Amino acid sequence: MNAREILKQMTLEEKAAFCSGRDFWHTKAVERLGVPSVMMCDGPHGLRKQEGEGDHLGINKSIETVCYPTAAALASSFDRDVMAQLGEALGKECQAENVGMLLGPGLNIKRSPLCGRNFEYFSEDPYLAGEMGAAYVQALQKEGIAACAKHFACNSQETRRMSGTSQVDERTLHEIYLPAFENVVKQGKTRSIMCAYNGINDVFCAENKTLLTDILREEWGYDGFVVTDWGAVKDRAKGVASGLDLEMPGGPNATGEDILKAVQEGTLSEEALDQAVLRLLRFVQETMEQRKPDTVIDREENRALARALAAECAVLMKNEGTLPLKDGQSVAFIGEFAEKPRYQGAGSSHINVPHPVSALEAASGVLYARGYDAHSDQTDAALLREAVEAAKKADIPVIFAGLPDAFETEGADRDHMRLPNNQNELIAAVSAVNPNTVVVLHGGSPVELPWLNQVSAVLCMYLGGEQVGASTVDLLFGKKNPSGRLAETWPLRLQDNPSYLNFPGEDGVVTYAEGIFVGYRYYDKKEMPVLFPFGHGLSYTQFEYSDFKLDQDKIQDTEKLKVTVTVKNAGPCPGKTAVQLYVRDVESTVRRPVRELKAFEKVSLQPGESKKVSFTLDKRAFAYWEPKCHDFFVESGAFVIEIGESSRDIRCEKAVQVEGTTLLSFPVTETTTIGQLLKHPKGKVIIGQMMSSSAMSHVDQTDSMGEGSERMMQQMMLDIPLGALVSYGRLTPEKLKALIETLNA
Repeated sequence: MNAREILKQMTLEEKAAFCSGRDFWHTKAVERLGVPSVMMCDGPHGLRKQEGEGDHLGINKSIETVCYPTAAALASSFDRDVMAQLGEALGKECQAENVGMLLGPGLNIKRSPLCGRNFEYFSEDPYLAGEMGAAYVQALQKEGIAACAKHFACNSQETRRMSGTSQVDERTLHEIYLPAFENVVKQGKTRSIMCAYNGINDVFCAENKTLLTDILREEWGYDGFVVTDWGAVKDRAKGVASGLDLEMPGGPNATGEDILKAVQEGTLSEEALDQAVLRLLRFVQETMEQRKPDTVIDREENRALARALAAECAVLMKNEGTLPLKDGQSVAFIGEFAEKPRYQGAGSSHINVPHPVSALEAASGVLYARGYDAHSDQTDAALLREAVEAAKKADIPVIFAGLPDAFETEGADRDHMRLPNNQNELIAAVSAVNPNTVVVLHGGSPVELPWLNQVSAVLCMYLGGEQVGASTVDLLFGKKNPSGRLAETWPLRLQDNPSYLNFPGEDGVVTYAEGIFVGYRYYDKKEMPVLFPFGHGLSYTQFEYSDFKLDQDKIQDTEKLKVTVTVKNAGPCPGKTAVQLYVRDVESTVRRPVRELKAFEKVSLQPGESKKVSFTLDKRAFAYWEPKCHDFFVESGAFVIEIGESSRDIRCEKAVQVEGTTLLSFPVTETTTIGQLLKHPKGKVIIGQMMSSSAMSHVDQTDSMGEGSERMMQQMMLDIPLGALVSYGRLTPEKLKALIETLNA
């Protein structure tokens, strides 16, 4: 089947209709031309394939299959290989189930811990999200299954997500909310992008030409197709003109008449329609060419993988020597989640699991007390007494706590960051009678931990998939060594979050007033105490860093910088650590974060073993988005390369001088300041001459203006607009006009 030849044979009516789905999960077929229908399903932490004529709301039951850790957990692995293993397993399962496209990964940035769908998203950091997403996409598509990166873009809340608009400035958009998608396009080569429901700056994503064509296709070189989130179309013809290809879910009423009418009336070009149809035909063609109908799935093998991955994702937040549990210790499991684990979120990603494995089932010889009712916020006095008595009898009480299903779900944001009251009261009561209390946390987002200083250890499992109970036992008893790192900051309280005053907005309008200062970029800039910093995670062993080197101490931004560091396991047991590389701009004329993650690598080491880890940094590692040139821009100066175990645990650092090879060219007016002109390719030379001329000699005549006046005058000169030089008698109006014309030539 040749896509272009088929396109030539299609009627206008067929082309218009082809741009909508056949039903909730299938593309349309064109039977007379041999174009088959292709099925797509929700993912990516498990295959949600509905039986029969499925729908987005899950009215029909989905097939029984394996549920893996959700994205919130997966990102905490800081391990691309974890994502690759997951992508490969799901790719094979899709082949076995005749599914051509899996809807995911979710790449939206965690702007607020209250977003109800945060469990489906990777991180507050765009670099980490992009790298994890790209690794997954590559592995999935290697198995012949198309990935569909979602939700493009700025869909970081559930409140009014279908009709609201995200107001975000250009720099913030390009530095925070687009890079993960860019990486999945350029590095991951994703075959599909799902546009979000919401608008960006009052233009809905499904008909946003700037987003779908100018940025996605022209700037990034994307050649796949764009599908809507289910029901996101507002103006179908305008969407096609803007770069949208496929409307889902479609159905019998989606005949394409609106598209057909727009072409006939001349408001939509047939060429734009042809491009959309051609991209869809290519998707169908590639799917058919890569079908592997004989694929057989070993779900027991997949369950073993789910167990292994959950252990890689777990984050040991606190440990005062209690973990791992030791032979001979008596242990009590307390809390309903020990018996009935919380392992996935609610909504379109919900996987039908025949038998999730609980920690109580996986362990042996432990006491058990229910402790609380997971469906209630109120303390049950009898359950609390039973739990306290069990804690008194045990050497180590392990409390299984976390967010219930009702607290976080697609379609609704959380109202607060608290655990249910009955769980907080349980932990306080148990830790009061036994200081060796361990808390195991389940949930897709950060929570406040008012009892943190009262317990001995905290192990965060996030939403670890159907085998989370078995993985938890592996970690508690030392069969596995925790190696996860937090992919998001855990603030002390909700009010500390940078989006607190602007989430979820009013009347469907949410302003991203915090700008680029999302997550650790904000907390570190404000030197604000947090519960746990971005990148934090403990181990049962210790790691040392040495021989930290940069291959150059001065580079141009067209060159690459090679960074090496040796990591040693200096502790008693095998373990893994995530080596995190941050870049810090020493001095900038624009606001920048203290540091930004620009590379990471997961390293596995035996006791006493050392490995050299290498990183290569290019221009983007040092650049910020400059609206004046609508591109990433490197400002010449000193940068510090840091190696750390979190954004607040920097182990070694070295400086490098980076020379930016691009000078800004932007329109100059009478209100342009002298300081701004220092970034202009012509202005820098001209202002340099003016600053050193006798006309500016008054800057040095500051004796009569008091101490500090020289600094005052220097700063004032940078802030003076060109037009003011006429008022000060330093330029005539004619010379000012000539200067501006020269600069703009």
